[in-house]
Amino acid sequence: MIQEMQIRVLPQIAASTATIREYVAREKGIDSRTIRDIRVVKRSIDARHRQVFVNLSLRVYVNETPADEGFSRVDYPDVSEAQQVVVVGEGPAGLFAALRLIELGKRPVVVERGKDVRQRKLDLAQISKRQKVDPESNYCFGEGGAGAYSDGKLYTRSKKRGNVEKILNVFCQHGASLDILCDAHPHIGTDKLPRVIEAMRNTIINAGGEVHHETKMTRLIVNAGAVVGIEAVSLATGQERQYRGPVILATGHSARDVYTYLYDAKIEIEAKGIAVGARLEHPSRLIDQIQYHNREGRGRYLPAAEYSFVTQVDGRGVYSFCMCPGGFIIPAATDKQQIVVNGMSPSNRGGQWSNSGMVVELRPEDVEGDSPLRMMQWQQQVERDCWQQGNMKQTAPAQRMVDFVNGKLSYDLPRSSYSPGLISSPLHFWLPSHVGKRLREGFKDFGRKSHGFLTNEAVVIAVETRTSSPVRIVRDNETLMHVGVEGLFPCGEGAGYAGGIVSAGVDGERCAEMAAEYLSRL
Repeated sequence: MIQEMQIRVLPQIAASTATIREYVAREKGIDSRTIRDIRVVKRSIDARHRQVFVNLSLRVYVNETPADEGFSRVDYPDVSEAQQVVVVGEGPAGLFAALRLIELGKRPVVVERGKDVRQRKLDLAQISKRQKVDPESNYCFGEGGAGAYSDGKLYTRSKKRGNVEKILNVFCQHGASLDILCDAHPHIGTDKLPRVIEAMRNTIINAGGEVHHETKMTRLIVNAGAVVGIEAVSLATGQERQYRGPVILATGHSARDVYTYLYDAKIEIEAKGIAVGARLEHPSRLIDQIQYHNREGRGRYLPAAEYSFVTQVDGRGVYSFCMCPGGFIIPAATDKQQIVVNGMSPSNRGGQWSNSGMVVELRPEDVEGDSPLRMMQWQQQVERDCWQQGNMKQTAPAQRMVDFVNGKLSYDLPRSSYSPGLISSPLHFWLPSHVGKRLREGFKDFGRKSHGFLTNEAVVIAVETRTSSPVRIVRDNETLMHVGVEGLFPCGEGAGYAGGIVSAGVDGERCAEMAAEYLSRL
């Protein structure tokens, strides 16, 4: 017999299957010897009051053994002789597009400008050690995309747009913890996600697909108004090659050369709103104390605390973004003469700092001009200004939080997780006024809502600009094909249709389905 139940327990009871079993047996009157297994279906923390509770939805197997592994497997058939689809980009949108194509009996050929997920790591280290940014292999470009070394957060609100549960199950099939199926805010962790990505790549190859790293698309091949493939160059050898088939374009939110190429090729794109601000870093113990209402912090049984803030200032949203409890801040630039910061955290979220993007909504009408590239160009200018403020290195300009709010230069800075180092800078003075002013007012509001949050123990680190794509590649809502060119399927975050790993994966699957349907009509 399988019993479904909901319980509300103290953190020490929710900490292990053994203590949950004891609680269920005692409170529900079940002989513990008959409980063969317990699976947590949903788990969330209620920290609204001083006493913190954990809410659990359980599936209890009484005198019965589970018949499955805890997740649903997908069958990937041999597609080595099947019709071909080119997938440009191997981030979450591209990976899930490729896997879905295999399910549908189509052969994906994946082209990725960056290196494989292991080789990428060597180039990431050079950013901190030598202040050297490889424009093709960095925190944004390479196998796994921007999410591979940025925490692996899997929380999304886009449940109406596709099968989120399917995405999570595919991750589990490739080695992710089953915890992601039940946690309210699931994440894999930057230390574990690379192995999952490698397994996904191997599934593609073993099914007869292709994956080409350090291979950069140079142009689309268009014949009679339809995309029939791409031209690409090997960055390792310089060899040029064509890959034939309809194209799923999943290049990620930082592929500025692709946006410029599309604009020059008169393939319709439009400016899209973004959010811009900084990374805010607190000691994790302080966030734990605030969120758990306890001077002792999280204690032994609770995870590093999260927070989420949102407010309106002068008609624009100001909000926290990509919160990384127990994590660290990384240099996420994709080229020379720019500073971009982002956040990440390992699976245990055990670091001594917690950070979050703190950003201000920016709409196309807020930036002068009518070019569809104007948001991207504005982004570039802010990143260049930040680089100049950082002594033209990856040293990030920073200011203590209260000093920033009060318009006062910080004469010293607290220790930080940002490994290239910080330099004291008057962010309140040089950040664009419509960003800096709103951010200061937002911080005041967040401080009123959460006592102790507005503090000079926290540091504001500039600049966070890559929250989403500054461009939308226009597509039809029904076919997901570009409105002016057949055979081209703009996909994921880089095309302006997703906002994170899961939503990008969902969009990748949808584009794969439409590309397969398109092929069937040819």
